[in-house]
Amino acid sequence: MSDQQAPSRFAPQNQTTNERLSTNTVGLVALSDFRKRRAEVLEQQEREAREAALSRTNVSTPDRSLTATPNNASDSGDAERQKKKKKRSKALVSFGGDEDEEGDEGLVVTKKNGKVKTSAADKGAQEEGGEGASAGDTKDAEPSTKKIVANSSVGIVPRALTKAALRREAAEREALRKEFLLLQTAVKATEIAIPFVFYDGTNIPGGMVRVKKGDFIWVFLDKSRKVGAELGVGGEKSATARRDWARVGVDDLMLVRGSLIIPHHYEFYFFIMNKTVGPEGKPLFEYSAEAPLKDTASDSPSSVGGVLKGGPDINTLEGASDDPTITKVVDRRWYQRNKHIYPASVWQEFEPEKDYRSEIRRDPGGNAFFFSK
Repeated sequence: MSDQQAPSRFAPQNQTTNERLSTNTVGLVALSDFRKRRAEVLEQQEREAREAALSRTNVSTPDRSLTATPNNASDSGDAERQKKKKKRSKALVSFGGDEDEEGDEGLVVTKKNGKVKTSAADKGAQEEGGEGASAGDTKDAEPSTKKIVANSSVGIVPRALTKAALRREAAEREALRKEFLLLQTAVKATEIAIPFVFYDGTNIPGGMVRVKKGDFIWVFLDKSRKVGAELGVGGEKSATARRDWARVGVDDLMLVRGSLIIPHHYEFYFFIMNKTVGPEGKPLFEYSAEAPLKDTASDSPSSVGGVLKGGPDINTLEGASDDPTITKVVDRRWYQRNKHIYPASVWQEFEPEKDYRSEIRRDPGGNAFFFSK
């Protein structure tokens, strides 16, 4: 019997690269895993070829891979390689700390900041895979998780309020509302004096009327009508002037403030609080929007509704020193007959949305007026 025994029929024969790949690869695998296993198969074939060459040169050391005698060292080496392969596969799915593991085939697995990168020590395996393949490996090995960044455009969400906090806020709003209503009532109840003239082409002195800031325009016109009946305005032109004033209604009269016709349904409070400006650049009704100071005399028993009986002297009221020619009380019938004649031709009805400060005053023909200041 010769020293070299015939190979056992039960021992595995040499296999090609594709056969070994088909044996080691089961099911669908990633392209990076397939290339790694192909590099391992190639390295194993080269190692076996080197061992076969050594066995042929050294006859005293038979190739135990071709015999039925088990090689404990080879078995232990295979077991060790299996352990390292398992560690390598675990490293591909692990997102732990920074570690480097190197296999016996020269394949290094790097885990850093949750990203997995692989690199082969064998330059031949890298050349076969190509640069595009290595880039694909790195891309495939990166985890799909992304860092969540806070959206700076979203404001801070207020925390939910408790029932007690909601009740406290509602009570504060109600208190502020009541305080405003009291202030508004006090301002509206304040009396003012409005000097005026009757106008029928010329200024006829009309005296002064006492009204409240919360009164409507028609209240002022009604009081001015009574003043006209008492003074007998127009008596030099008509013997029945007093009787005519008694028959005149509020709708037959107009209030012209400057060059604006003020509608009847507006309150003086509206112009005072909004500080409405007329064509001349001055407030239409320049009165204070603040509540008056509390008078100690108003708490006396002789006062009614917070105002002394008979009221304070009209000459001490706010607005008593104003120019009476700014406020004109005009008969509407006269205005309809003379609205094409100056100054009635430049009168216009008040519009709350209109800005009179930038307005250019024009006549009915569209010609601009030039006024000297």
